Amino acid sequence: MAVLATQDLVIDIPGRPDGAPLDLTLAPGQIWGVLGPNGAGKTTLLHTLAGLRAARRGAVTLDGQPLRQLRRKRVARALAVVFQERQDGFPATVLETVLIGRHPYLAPWDMETADDLAIARGALECMELASLEPRLVNTLSGGERQRVAIATALAQTPEFWLADEPTNHLDLRHQVCVMELLRTQAQAQRGVLLCLHDINLAARWCDHVLLLYPDGEACWGPSGTMLVPEALERLYQQPLARTELDGAQVFVPKATGAIKPPRPAAHGRHSQ
Repeated sequence: MAVLATQDLVIDIPGRPDGAPLDLTLAPGQIWGVLGPNGAGKTTLLHTLAGLRAARRGAVTLDGQPLRQLRRKRVARALAVVFQERQDGFPATVLETVLIGRHPYLAPWDMETADDLAIARGALECMELASLEPRLVNTLSGGERQRVAIATALAQTPEFWLADEPTNHLDLRHQVCVMELLRTQAQAQRGVLLCLHDINLAARWCDHVLLLYPDGEACWGPSGTMLVPEALERLYQQPLARTELDGAQVFVPKATGAIKPPRPAAHGRHSQ
């Protein structure tokens, strides 16, 4: 099976010196979580892995071949990208949007087949969106649109998932549903890489973790060795408490008192 890998990869963040070179391997069956504070380069890394942004140095390879040398159709069949935010270019229904996931398998000017429609409708069913099939995407809530994006990637049947905050805008139940779906994808021998802000999502569902620091430093490895308070506190500059629930680590931020709430304004007259 193919692997998605980097060799001596330095992502290009304008105004920042070269960060640590990344030598990563995303293999089928793995779920990688990318953690780091705002501005550390999580989204830039994901876009670089997808071939949407040029690296400053190094290479991204798919099955040993440089990504930039592969035909776009091959890349589109292999990599599904779920963006953190998206813009609707033109009005489209939910079904029409999810069918975009089938486009890498169509020849120019071909129409979707009955099999394509069945795959798209299966993805909608999986995301509990079947009843919204005829609705225009721009009439949906943020959480519904996020689930449409996940369904579109699911319909693509990729070898690798690259998802930027896949639980963005989702309520708690649908956050769990999406993470369970991604674990099922990994169990089906697909590789999954997720940019996350929630440490506990990474602790619960990821088997490998990449920590990206704002100065460009990086470290990575199995989640059991990466998700330790010392490393995470330095990553976020935030004290953490660690406990265990149902056999999984849980991290809770400690109050620091660094930011004091404003004093309430006085109301009414003071007696003399």
